[in-house]
Amino acid sequence: MKTNPGRFFEDYRLGETITHAVPRTLSGGERALYHALYPARHALYSSDKFARACGLAAAPLDDLIAFHTVFGKTVPDISLNAVANLGYAEGRWLQPVNAGDTLRSESTVIGLKENSNGKSGVVYVRTKGFNQDDEPVLEYVRWVMVRKGNLDAPAPSAVVPQLASVVVPEALSIPKRLTFSNYDFTLAGEPHRWADYAVGEVIDHVDGVTIEEAEHMMATRLWQNTAKVHFDATVRDDGKRLIYGGHIISLARALSFNGLANAQMIVALNGGAHANPCFAGDTVRAWSEVLEKAETDRPGVGAIRLRLVATRGQAGALKGADGKYLPEVLLDLDYWALMPL
Repeated sequence: MKTNPGRFFEDYRLGETITHAVPRTLSGGERALYHALYPARHALYSSDKFARACGLAAAPLDDLIAFHTVFGKTVPDISLNAVANLGYAEGRWLQPVNAGDTLRSESTVIGLKENSNGKSGVVYVRTKGFNQDDEPVLEYVRWVMVRKGNLDAPAPSAVVPQLASVVVPEALSIPKRLTFSNYDFTLAGEPHRWADYAVGEVIDHVDGVTIEEAEHMMATRLWQNTAKVHFDATVRDDGKRLIYGGHIISLARALSFNGLANAQMIVALNGGAHANPCFAGDTVRAWSEVLEKAETDRPGVGAIRLRLVATRGQAGALKGADGKYLPEVLLDLDYWALMPL
């Protein structure tokens, strides 16, 4: 057989490292299409001049372009036969990705646990993205529910990794030359700085976007994500194409500009859950909660920890009395961003 049916749960081995195909060189084309697919307009990623005033050589590509590219490389080996992508932890952006950089990915299996139904199991992997100089640019842990191909295959010994609930501020990787000492709030779009946000504050980002079928499939193809559930309507019992969770992450992040225009670089992903499935026709809105703040050793640069929620419902609504996510909640993402003091 020359075609690739993808791995099933029983095909993974604890401790194995998988080198993913195919390396990809990124260009300004990815930036332009990203900004077309999402209402992305953070100044640091939009203007070379603005980025140079912040100490960088040029505007880097959006951090989520790097994430989607690295993630997309892993899909044929990790989640081609996935039921669902369940969560993230211990994510760190280690250095900016610029136009012209070539990214590749590697994943190590760090946990396995078969589900009680015997039809699927959860695979935990730590993925790292590298540039053309073999320098790490991104790392994260994710866990995904994968179908079994052979229902009679024996269950592996259950290993569930112990993962940190948050990346501590001291572990944040901040670009060496980054400074917000000459930050232009007018050009950035909002006057609100790090000191203006209070822990516990909830920000309704106001705007909404109704997702179109062709749009989300184009976005998923852009990242070379080949998971069947995003394209083939016959894979799911309900006959619907499941929208790639990363599409919702980028959409919510872009919507968060209204109220968090100065939350510039994403530097860590503490945790995340795709709480409920999203389909074409859904109208997505977003809200954020300020979870924590920390100072850094860089001039004018503060770190702000945010909970970003994508929802079909109202701002501030997250879980019911039973502790479970409300059915209208699509995404619950916990991340660190850099913001001018």
